Amino acid sequence: MSAAGDGTVGKALDVLDLVAAQEKPIRFAELQRMSVLPKATLYRLAQTLVNQGMLVHNPENGTYSLGVRLVRLAHAAWRQASLAPIARRHLDSLSVDTGLTVHLAQMDYGHVLYVDKRNALEPAAMFTDAGKVAPAYCTGVGKAMLAFLDADELDQILGMQSFHRFTPTTLASEAVLRQSLERTRARGFATDREEHEAGVICVAMPILSEEERVLGAVSLTGSTLRTDLKSLEAHIPCLRQCVEAIAEEASHWAFPVEGNETGGRLG
Repeated sequence: MSAAGDGTVGKALDVLDLVAAQEKPIRFAELQRMSVLPKATLYRLAQTLVNQGMLVHNPENGTYSLGVRLVRLAHAAWRQASLAPIARRHLDSLSVDTGLTVHLAQMDYGHVLYVDKRNALEPAAMFTDAGKVAPAYCTGVGKAMLAFLDADELDQILGMQSFHRFTPTTLASEAVLRQSLERTRARGFATDREEHEAGVICVAMPILSEEERVLGAVSLTGSTLRTDLKSLEAHIPCLRQCVEAIAEEASHWAFPVEGNETGGRLG
């Protein structure tokens, strides 16, 4: 949700977030049930977003869906503001060398945004396609990034977590998570022990700038039907080489990373 002082723009973005979260066209009545905005305000914002090409309204069934203009903006953001373009060849190499599924993620207002993915030789069905958003507290990439944030940033982001228990192994409290993050920072990598999805495990490492700012994270993911954490951890040297290569290449770029009140700063 937008901050209290974000005004009309923040409210409009909240409407876009609601529509996007449904992953299918949504009727105005459904949108109204989910929104805290007054009906008249919500309708006015929806119409403005349609006029600007950010939403599309289907008059035949009365539904709203994301507009093509957003697709254009998303492609521009992927090229300019994400690690994906410069990380691509390093992710390719890591996936080929390990035979595992590789994810690249960045922090997005307390959540994990998967910005790229490379499928393994024998891919397992999982939630984390590129473009998906997941909680930070119960994913390998999320914990890898959280563990290397400074104290103020960590406090802020932990305050955004829901600590919903997805599986029996989900770390469902801030105290337990903080203990896990201490271990993660000490050894340099995080693990996901089926904490977000049953049957899916991973090891993950953060991508750190020269100033130790968190730029993102990379994970190696597998199915418990085919591998175990000990086998995944054997690939840590390859994973470390990958994140260090991405960090080195990213040092020559200037793109926004989350970290201050205005939505980001150059890392």
